[in-house]
Amino acid sequence: MSRADPEPTLQDEAARAGWLYYVGGLTQDQIASELGVSRQRAQRLVSRAMADGLIQVRLNHRIGACLDLEAALRDRFRLTRCRVVPGLGPGADPVRAIAPAAAAELERFLRMPDPLVIGLGTGRAMRGMVDAMGPMDAPQHRLVSLIGNIAPDGSASFFDVVMRIADKVRAPHYPMPVPVISPTPAEKEAFHALAPVRKVAELARAADVIFVGVGQMGGDAPLLADGFVTAAELTQMVTAGAAGEVAGWVFDSQGQYLNLGTNDRTGGVRVEPELDRPSIGVAAGASKVPAILGALKSRILNGLITDEATAAALLSKS
Repeated sequence: MSRADPEPTLQDEAARAGWLYYVGGLTQDQIASELGVSRQRAQRLVSRAMADGLIQVRLNHRIGACLDLEAALRDRFRLTRCRVVPGLGPGADPVRAIAPAAAAELERFLRMPDPLVIGLGTGRAMRGMVDAMGPMDAPQHRLVSLIGNIAPDGSASFFDVVMRIADKVRAPHYPMPVPVISPTPAEKEAFHALAPVRKVAELARAADVIFVGVGQMGGDAPLLADGFVTAAELTQMVTAGAAGEVAGWVFDSQGQYLNLGTNDRTGGVRVEPELDRPSIGVAAGASKVPAILGALKSRILNGLITDEATAAALLSKS
């Protein structure tokens, strides 16, 4: 539902200017160009954002346009949680925009007094979320990885986040001690037959809340860039309709998991559609739109943290 007054308020403008200056690192000339105002007005808006307490480390004001997009996404995809943040402009890394909002959302759960099992995916957006978090004590919760933490060369996966979060929040944590993708289905089954792996997998399946990144399946696919799949495997899956992946599990444009490619060798635990608990995607960027859209359609994700441009693209294509 749209707000009665769609015009940005002075606080809207100040919040956006402050976001671009303190988070996006834009100069006042660049902010003036981005907002279509004079340099003097851009300077005043940035000053007002700080003076009014709208900008600290994170944005403390929900810009009206973002609220409208959140409402539209919630209605369209039946989302339980949705945060849309201002974009940082063309060419900027969208992870820088969404990471503070994702951190705030995760911290909201970590502050809950009753014990939770929090399932975590991997990837650049997830790592950005962790980097944006402040230290806190949350020993009542358990953190569990949904995806393997072993890279093809035997090293620890670079974007694994469970131990990085645990170090910040002092919570018990359970990494998934298997390859992200095993060489053969038999090897995957052998890993998952081990008692410690079974226990971690059972804990992951029982997670009370899930946070995951979303990977695209084009030439810039994270699975390809990180060496988890070959170009031939990626081409095979794209030809079969692959649109995206969550926690290493590949799905098509409707969010249906494929019964081919690397899915029979993927370690960890698959995020099932239509969960009755929060399953929150942290993702933004034009290349990720088809993947995010598929995951929303099947409700692999029932929550989303993204930026304005991505939110608008999702609504225009759905």
